[in-house]
Amino acid sequence: MNLTSLADEARIAIATLGERATDIVNPTVRLGVTGLARAGKTVFITALVHNLVHGGRLPVFRSYSTGRVTGARLEPQPDDAVPRFDYEDHVRALVEERIWPESTRRISELRLVIAYESASFLRQRFGSGTLTLDIVDYPGEWLLDLPLLAKDYAAWSSEAVALARRPGRPAAAAAFLARAGSVDPKGPEDEALARELAALFTAYLRACRADEHALSTLPPGRFLMPGDLDGSPALTFCPLPGAVADAPAGTLGRMMARRYESYKSVVVKPFFRDHFARLDRQIVLVDALNALNAGPAAVADLSAAMTEILGAYRPGATSWLGGLLTRRIDRILIGATKADHLHHADHDRLERILGHLLAPAVHRAEEAGARVEIAALASVRATREGVVSNGNQKLPSIIGTPLAGEVFNGETYDGKTEIAFFPGDLPDKPESALEGVDSTSQADAALRFVRFRPPQLERTAEGMKLSLPHIRLDRALEFLIGDRLA
Repeated sequence: MNLTSLADEARIAIATLGERATDIVNPTVRLGVTGLARAGKTVFITALVHNLVHGGRLPVFRSYSTGRVTGARLEPQPDDAVPRFDYEDHVRALVEERIWPESTRRISELRLVIAYESASFLRQRFGSGTLTLDIVDYPGEWLLDLPLLAKDYAAWSSEAVALARRPGRPAAAAAFLARAGSVDPKGPEDEALARELAALFTAYLRACRADEHALSTLPPGRFLMPGDLDGSPALTFCPLPGAVADAPAGTLGRMMARRYESYKSVVVKPFFRDHFARLDRQIVLVDALNALNAGPAAVADLSAAMTEILGAYRPGATSWLGGLLTRRIDRILIGATKADHLHHADHDRLERILGHLLAPAVHRAEEAGARVEIAALASVRATREGVVSNGNQKLPSIIGTPLAGEVFNGETYDGKTEIAFFPGDLPDKPESALEGVDSTSQADAALRFVRFRPPQLERTAEGMKLSLPHIRLDRALEFLIGDRLA
């Protein structure tokens, strides 16, 4: 997929060359953290930093568990035009208030400097080293926009209308499709009509993302996260049914096409050039459980969305010389989040399901030379495990405090009551998660997940709170940066 012009590539090469020169003195890894809405990006970054700064339990992160990592500290981020990731407020929400922090709605950065002793005898002779980890947090929905760079308005419009008519979407798309079908793309430009159609299209996208649908393929991404572009012409367009390719100047169809191209040039291309193309390594967080809750159509849609996201990366091993002018993402971790909502016996099944859904995209990345790993994660573990009795049967369960307002078996929880909960078992065969994909039916009621509050942190004998508990955060760190601390 060709997403850039020669001019874009030249700008990327110049920026990369400058950053590589700095890396000689101050080795740096730019780690991208992304995922679709509510996949846990903010929690992952907060837990990662909190565990490294406050001495967390990270046995699989070898340079840390063997004592070679001697400290970690936050420093001012390098990009003055990018908002700082609000680490302190997010920690306060998790630790003090026991609420989940607000979701990612824009790009942000955080710089973490890790001090370590090399495992190499030769490097030890030169003293201690540091690795600068620049963490770039951005919404996964923005990645779904990158394929738009290779499509004109007519192609995108046709695909978007067809998508709105697929199983699982007609109810959410009904109002938009009815109104869009009543207008003539070759009719005159009409600002009021354009705004009305864009509002209906946005409402359709928002309804798709609601829990009862849990759909994931929702470009353009900024329609749900407009920021300072809210109300601008670049966000006031929509797909139209019918022939739009030959709409003449002065018509509604040409107006929509012009604004679509503006969206690509004003929103999508700068994100790719200034942020996305500068990444070295990437973690993609996936909330597969929410899709499984909603049924096979949502699972299939998640698979399509994540395949698009993985297809947008520039994966591959980079040579020393080639790396002076271009960056390739040589390691991609796909994290199946909220593993604490399952008994550990189901974690392997969760990884296999995700591996099955993303197999073609993973294979392409590996063919290009990147290392790809899939791991069931819980950046902050909100539950513990136990056993519940069902008649004569003993069922492995999870124990935690549901969020206020969560409903299960007709009971609404107050956010204070702890429960023991059997969510059901994931299927042994990964392909069964897609069975009945052409149906609009919900998932089997025997398979259900609820959302839990962050845990009450344990304290030491001296009264100090321990670091945030997790599942496999140490495995994620080992894969993403372990080799850079050798």
